[in-house]
Amino acid sequence: MTLESPPLVSVLTPVYNCGQYLAECIESVLAQTYQNWEYCIVNNCSTDQTLEIAQAYAKKDRRIHVHSNSEFVSSGRNANIAFRKMSPDSKYCKVVYADDWLFPECIMKMVELSEAHPTVAIVGAYGLVGDRVSWDGLPYTSTVMSGREISRWILLDKPYVFGNPTSLLLRSDHIRASESFYDESNNHRDSEACLRILRDWDFGFVHQVLTYNRIRDGSERSFSQRYNTYLPNKLDRLLNFGQAVLSQEELDARITHYITAYYDYLAASVFVLREKEFWEFHQAKMKNMGYPLSFTKLAKTVGAKAVDCLFNPKRTVERRLKKF
Repeated sequence: MTLESPPLVSVLTPVYNCGQYLAECIESVLAQTYQNWEYCIVNNCSTDQTLEIAQAYAKKDRRIHVHSNSEFVSSGRNANIAFRKMSPDSKYCKVVYADDWLFPECIMKMVELSEAHPTVAIVGAYGLVGDRVSWDGLPYTSTVMSGREISRWILLDKPYVFGNPTSLLLRSDHIRASESFYDESNNHRDSEACLRILRDWDFGFVHQVLTYNRIRDGSERSFSQRYNTYLPNKLDRLLNFGQAVLSQEELDARITHYITAYYDYLAASVFVLREKEFWEFHQAKMKNMGYPLSFTKLAKTVGAKAVDCLFNPKRTVERRLKKF
């Protein structure tokens, strides 16, 4: 497909202390086969060379702009600041985190799909996460899925295909519709935003690896893995979006499944002596979702695990070794 009048794409990079990777990220935007873009880099009071690198590129290309916050803010708020820097003329928004980068055809492929299907509000694709291809699982014939269909897919715990902000293209109007596009208190605010949009719009998917996502210590991704924020997020999105696309039987079954899995995870965490902050995080999450942590239930789950370990030591060791 050839775009006769390519629409403007706002590319956004909210960044804090990523000077080590930022040049590679910016170069990947410059190397796009799709060239009708503007690029805003939002610096969150970085203390390394981030600002200098961004400003050096802005001097070389008039499409690149740099905004530097006057005070340090949370990553969620910095993302919302970046969204508010979009051009009013942009039709699409493409986020790329500073420690990630885009393959040359990324924006072109995503815009082509969205332009061919006006009901599509979000476009995803395969991504290379470290050395592993992720966000696969959709049948190859599934290029466009209804919002209801893909929401059921996600809530029923089929392969996660939303990826992360770097792997998605969004229609700008949906971002402009609210002052704060992201819920800044939600560690998985991007998936929550996707499900919110897909109540009324469709999801497109390019079956091609279009983004690279770096795994590094100190990133939000590493925090999510260390604290397993994915479990409460799965339960939270079921409670917020399940009623609209799942039967009551399906919804009840999934809620029961995740609560059981949550207590199983927390019980296992007792044995490895997790830190105070870990428990405070999960206590707050469960309370906010309306399922306050029951210490009685946790103690019973811990006891069951201890009995299982005592009477089935071989199986326990095999599970540990497999996990390791």
